[in-house]
Amino acid sequence: MPRLIPIGEAAQALGVSLDTLRRWDREGRVETERDARGRRLVSVDEVQRLGGHMPTRAGDAFSARNRFEGVVESVEVTGVVAQVVIQAGPYQVVSIVTRDAVEELGLAPGVPAVATVKATSVMIGRT
Repeated sequence: MPRLIPIGEAAQALGVSLDTLRRWDREGRVETERDARGRRLVSVDEVQRLGGHMPTRAGDAFSARNRFEGVVESVEVTGVVAQVVIQAGPYQVVSIVTRDAVEELGLAPGVPAVATVKATSVMIGRT
């Protein structure tokens, strides 16, 4: 029998917000179970399948509050740089990245992406 943990602990292990993990459950991106009181539980195996783990190197972990998951709204490439706009819920995140990064990540309007804010920098990655 797999070890089950509360959804809040699973969200923390995955580096996402509780609301994000609940949304993933509704969308079928994560498998959950309900206990007798109706609370969501996630197996440790499922958390590991989704890439959740304890950080092993400095910089591996991000707090949930500095991640903005959303959808690419626009990409404007000019020379070697590009402006990427992500609509993340009520927030619009704009970042200047290299043209190479846009191509490597396959960023285009409609593509799911995550903006990770670190100090005054924004790092963009696909979700």
